[in-house]
Amino acid sequence: MTLQEELVSLLGKDIAEAAESEIYEACLELVRQRAANIPYVQGSKKVYYISAEFLTGKQLGKNLINLGLYDEMSRILRINGKSIDAVENVEKEPSLGNGGLGRLAACFLDSIATLNLPGDGVGLRYHYGLFKQQFRDHKQYEIPDEWLDCGNMLRDTGISFPIQLAGKVYHSRLYDMDVIGYKGNKNTLHLFDLDSVDESIVHDGIQFDKTNIEKNLTLFLYPDDSDRDGQLLRIYQQYFMVSNAAQLIIKNEKEAGHDLHRLDQYVAVQINDTHPSMVIPELIRLLMAEGIPMKRAADIVNNVCAYTNHTILAEALEKWPLDYLAEVVPHLLPIIEGLDYAAYCAFSGNPDLMIIDENNRVHMAKMDMHYSRSINGVAALHTEILKNQELKPFYNVYPQRFNNKTNGITFRRFLMHSNPRLTNLIDTLIGEGWKQDASHLEELLRYYNDENVLNQLEDIKYQNKVRLAAYVKERENIDIDPNSVFDVQIKRMHEYKRQQMNALWIIYKYMLIKNGALPPRPITVIFGGKAAPAYKMAKNVIHLILCLQELINNDPEVSKYLRVVMISNYNVGKAEKIVPACDISEQISLASKEASGTGNMKFMLNGAVTLGTADGANVEIRNLVGNDNIYIFGRSSDEVIGLYNTSSYHATDFYYRSNSIHKCVDFIAGEELCAIGDKALLSELRDNLINKDWFMTLLDLESYCAAKETALMDYENRAWWKRKSLVNIAKSGFFSSDRTIKEYNNDIWHLR
Repeated sequence: MTLQEELVSLLGKDIAEAAESEIYEACLELVRQRAANIPYVQGSKKVYYISAEFLTGKQLGKNLINLGLYDEMSRILRINGKSIDAVENVEKEPSLGNGGLGRLAACFLDSIATLNLPGDGVGLRYHYGLFKQQFRDHKQYEIPDEWLDCGNMLRDTGISFPIQLAGKVYHSRLYDMDVIGYKGNKNTLHLFDLDSVDESIVHDGIQFDKTNIEKNLTLFLYPDDSDRDGQLLRIYQQYFMVSNAAQLIIKNEKEAGHDLHRLDQYVAVQINDTHPSMVIPELIRLLMAEGIPMKRAADIVNNVCAYTNHTILAEALEKWPLDYLAEVVPHLLPIIEGLDYAAYCAFSGNPDLMIIDENNRVHMAKMDMHYSRSINGVAALHTEILKNQELKPFYNVYPQRFNNKTNGITFRRFLMHSNPRLTNLIDTLIGEGWKQDASHLEELLRYYNDENVLNQLEDIKYQNKVRLAAYVKERENIDIDPNSVFDVQIKRMHEYKRQQMNALWIIYKYMLIKNGALPPRPITVIFGGKAAPAYKMAKNVIHLILCLQELINNDPEVSKYLRVVMISNYNVGKAEKIVPACDISEQISLASKEASGTGNMKFMLNGAVTLGTADGANVEIRNLVGNDNIYIFGRSSDEVIGLYNTSSYHATDFYYRSNSIHKCVDFIAGEELCAIGDKALLSELRDNLINKDWFMTLLDLESYCAAKETALMDYENRAWWKRKSLVNIAKSGFFSSDRTIKEYNNDIWHLR
């Protein structure tokens, strides 16, 4: 039976007569049937990748690609008057993550399966995810992200585990999703839930009773932890996740007949950031319940677990009050205290190395580092900062554990699926070997002076900009010019990522245009990202951007040359439309604060040129493409760290020293924007930039403006810019998550 016959059989009617929703359901069933015939990866050792987030994106298109069906399905639908894009749009995006952490986890699962390595993900089945973002009155509002009511690839396994929480036993339920490798076998994403969770308790946006654990446990990813109840709920969630993971591991190993004394020979556990840290004492507890003494159990777990650090931001290195843990997981307390005592004895009570500090707070990252066989950063610069600055006491005692694993992305989603025109051109030029070995992309360099190929690249970029312009008009009701420069910053809203600096450049450019200094080509500045509900300053930055959007786009004198777009409810699906259309990739975090970034890799892969600081993986991008094919500005990480260490950065100095900075900052709370927005919020943001500016926006502002103006002028040398674009694509192969996973396996997991 041909693919078309299979689809017609599942539909029960001709394709041309079917609605997109019917075709979607039929395609979903087709994927299920094909996936059922694919074997699970088998091996004598398996990794469990435990993460609070798995930002998987929509599954249909990705699975069709990995099954080798996407192009044929697209052709069949097209000849029947249908569009595969329209069919894919029926699917709701799983709301299981927030940003780079979750997207990385999803990319890693794809690569693990593609490389035919035994490895499963373990997380939670959030009913409403983070939240769905809406804009009203130029402000962010949060509502539940209802995604579970749409057909998806999750299946109820009927498996359940008893979970002890605050002296009460809850019974989990396991839902599984197949993770299909590209032309390979499959693994599983395990997501745990609680049957008693009640979505009806949510009201007034995303408000709910944080104390009603039975009804709220898996409602939201990262519930607001600005109060005690929220922090306790985070602990409930995290323990629920890791206890299920640990029990699943023990169950699988016992069923396989493996000796739990040799668990490290059969199992590797990757702790993705600090959220899953309690898997360490929980695994020890379960091994003790099997009759293994605590010291031996701790040694076993030490050899099983590995820890990935994703940040040097203090607020992201979780520290829970001991009495909170005593309330939620009292059965873990003797183990955690025992682990701390062992560290005390081993290191003479050195406070820098204690798991429990003098304020009776449990440092999750410190527990991870003492009881993991590997500690890795996620970019070369980040790892060096961890070793020499933030985690230096641990590097001094465990130097052999530290290693770097620069992040990667899956090219299946962020090129093959999101940019089929570019994919087809690359296939024509160098063959398809790059799809399984991305280093082959370097073969594109032989076309560096080929005018025909460079023109095709330019045309593909233009077509992707046309597609995005139509999408923005449909979804945001904003007109943007595909002939303009698309300058893009899409990522989680945070002061260290410095969306506020981009906004200040917009003000700077607005004033230049008002004074008659017109750019040679229009510029479209595109933002996308969510601010945590309790993160007031990040929400104020969104408010500023939305006010600038209205001011500029409605000014006939300026809007011919400059436009601003803030994409609402930014997610993976929207990234797949935005990334291929980008000309200038904004990666402008304060040097030393961005662990890696993965958006920078996605843009590079699709031919955008990076404008950024020497931070995270930007450093490695520069090393690959050379200084002529990237725009780096701002102070170095060493300079920034020095300013923090000496408390010698004072934003007021820059505010009063530079007339340009002064005027841009004052504009935030000036008459024009306050006539549109909330004066109190705008003034709060302005005052913060002058008096605090913890992430040193004003330090780099003038350097940023100069670099951006240089990039915009260089864009006008079209031949030169097209070559920059080609070089970025050709050098992006290093950032394949397949490469990253090979390194994890060779250096840490040793899967067989």
